[in-house]
Amino acid sequence: MSNEVPANHDNASTVEDDVEGLDSAVGSWGDYPIDELLIRHDHRTVYDVLRRIERNSYVMNPDFQRDFIWPEDKQSKLIESVIMRIPLPVFYMAEDEQGRAIVVDGLQRLSTFRNYVGDGFRLRLPDRPELNGHRFSELSTKFQNRVEDCNLIFYIIDAKAPPRARLDIFERVNGGEPLTRQQMRNCLFMGNATRFLKDEATSDLFLDVTGDSLNWRTMRDREFVNRFCAFSVLGVDQYRGDMDDFLAATLTQMNKMPEDEMDELSERFRRSLANNRLLFDRHCFRKSLVQLEGRRSVINASLWDVMSTGLSGHSEESVTASAEELRWAMSELLQDEDFTISITYATNDRERVRHRFAQSTEVLEEILGVPEN
Repeated sequence: MSNEVPANHDNASTVEDDVEGLDSAVGSWGDYPIDELLIRHDHRTVYDVLRRIERNSYVMNPDFQRDFIWPEDKQSKLIESVIMRIPLPVFYMAEDEQGRAIVVDGLQRLSTFRNYVGDGFRLRLPDRPELNGHRFSELSTKFQNRVEDCNLIFYIIDAKAPPRARLDIFERVNGGEPLTRQQMRNCLFMGNATRFLKDEATSDLFLDVTGDSLNWRTMRDREFVNRFCAFSVLGVDQYRGDMDDFLAATLTQMNKMPEDEMDELSERFRRSLANNRLLFDRHCFRKSLVQLEGRRSVINASLWDVMSTGLSGHSEESVTASAEELRWAMSELLQDEDFTISITYATNDRERVRHRFAQSTEVLEEILGVPEN
């Protein structure tokens, strides 16, 4: 299966907020014991940092990061500042469980150093003839030393910091274009888990069933896959009311799962998507799912949670045989006020999550029986 973004996938970039049943993350610095934030600082030269980048000790290009976009004149200004010994702002890194340092804030600057020291561009500094037009290898030894000996200050978020604390710190210090929580998770928990999210979110089946309506640029699509994995791998009983912690814990566990378990999870996920499409066609995971005709409503994250997991353990044959009964039962459920509230308001509340899962599970099992696996 290709991981390339489909040609028409840009459509999703305009509909990021066209989702309901999704709570915003809410955090307070007062929630964390002072000693749990675990941020340390370090001093390293440009030369040392570039060596670590080459050894992959510093991760420069996690999947969430934007393409390197600084123009050469801006890169040149940074090199000029270093040669002039002007202090640079601090850098922020996040340590992963393997001890690698992932760039949180400062990607453009570190990329500029790597690009220039590798002779990737000539300086564009027309007001400084002694520097203008020079590649790194063409600088005087004095100026080369100033670049490589430049001292950089790093603040490093320890891997032992609580997951939500790491996300909150990440969000607060990132100086570039604001990142979504899923983009942050994609950075902090890179591995088999994040590759799984990418593969499933770019499959033709996923794009078809979701109507290509989840913004891939903000990784909203991967967030939905992450949610399915969370309620499938950990289960609703493990949900404690903090969606950030829940999704992060899932990625941590998935990174440790053997390949056969990951394959089984993928099979369950795709079976669920196919079952939902069989029942609800273009209205999958939407409150309009029982209409089949007419205007469809926006995709609902909470309805996604219960229906994606709820139909993952049933065969296509059993769903086909009970299709009409299932549609009628879901129509009745969506007219239940308590259920509708649970998928619409304060959707991360622990009791509302458990309530909607209990109601939907009861409806599905009454018709289909206990899931086969």
